[in-house]
Amino acid sequence: MSSEQHKAIIDAVDARFDEQVAFLTELVSHPSTRGNEQSAQRFMAEELRERGYDTDVWNVDVADIADLPGFSPVIGNYDDAINVVGARRNPSGRGRSLILNGHIDVVPTGPLDMWETPPFQPAVKDGWMTGRGAGDMKGGLVANVFALDALRDAGFKPAADVYVQSVVEEECTGNGALACLQRGYRADAAIIPEPFHEHLIDAQVGVIWLQVQLRGVPVHVLEAGSGVNAIEAAIPLIEALRGLEARWNSAAKHPAYQHVDHPLNLNIGRIEGGDWASSVPAWCRFDVRLAVYPGQDVRGARDEIEACIREAAAQHPYLSNNPPEIVHHGFLAEGYSLAEDNSDAAREAIAMLGAAHEAVTGEELERMPVTATTDARFFGLHAGMPALVYGPAADAIHGFNERLDL
Repeated sequence: MSSEQHKAIIDAVDARFDEQVAFLTELVSHPSTRGNEQSAQRFMAEELRERGYDTDVWNVDVADIADLPGFSPVIGNYDDAINVVGARRNPSGRGRSLILNGHIDVVPTGPLDMWETPPFQPAVKDGWMTGRGAGDMKGGLVANVFALDALRDAGFKPAADVYVQSVVEEECTGNGALACLQRGYRADAAIIPEPFHEHLIDAQVGVIWLQVQLRGVPVHVLEAGSGVNAIEAAIPLIEALRGLEARWNSAAKHPAYQHVDHPLNLNIGRIEGGDWASSVPAWCRFDVRLAVYPGQDVRGARDEIEACIREAAAQHPYLSNNPPEIVHHGFLAEGYSLAEDNSDAAREAIAMLGAAHEAVTGEELERMPVTATTDARFFGLHAGMPALVYGPAADAIHGFNERLDL
């Protein structure tokens, strides 16, 4: 690329900066938690249509994807789960085709009074935008759109097919990205601008979700000793899971995580139970998240988690005869290691991203593993295309006062 071409592209990006911030402000204002993504997706679809993309909008159907590799189990249907893909095709196919993927769904906000500003009223201060989803990952999703806007403004057009994907379900199953594969979208590589501070993600863990459901014996607290407290019965089960977490982290690590202190994190993400302060609680359920390494048998790991819970229950005087019910829903996600992709396509894609990063920042592209999952696994493991996770800097994703470095 000549210096004149480089300058033309950079100038085109700069010229649309304010418009891009305004677009992101609008998108973050849509409270697109799981099941509520429709208004944000309508906004994305309309913007892609106005830009001349062939725009595909559809409801994800569980029946279409349930038997595909990488599917994660769900409770209920997807009547409200809408995917959007904008396609810009070049029949000549002279270049490398590309998927630019991002997810529209965001995690819940938590208590609103613990935010400095309302989470769906994005605020800009000192070059940062605060709001739920600004970092994870609407900033990257908008960057996908405006990158192509800038290339068009600078007088360029893609030499092969480009697909801009806005998907649901990334935060709980990844089934939105899987539905894009089922619908036939393929390319030579995929870029997913998740907010990892402009580092290329070498590896990501797999993630397993499950829910443990317990039943106790309710009585008035005046005779509490004759009942069984279902909430308290959960405690030894959680302690057993902590022991499993410790054993997994003390075992041999995946090569990508040799220098990561604690790569496989357990989280008890939600717990609820009981009905009345003066009644011994008759029920309790808690949600479990635990990670696995790339290449680890995710179903075998899930079986090991389940066995850990059942063994702990067998040591409990009540649960030994009234075992917990274990419900599988949400992530059953394999780990993915881009570093282990030795294909020419991967080497070329990484080299091109590295050259672009250095041209803009003046610094060599850094690579790192992460202890989370992304939708990259679908492209890399099940579609034979390198998936490059590389995106902006953000703070407090999934926390209070989430913010994006504009």
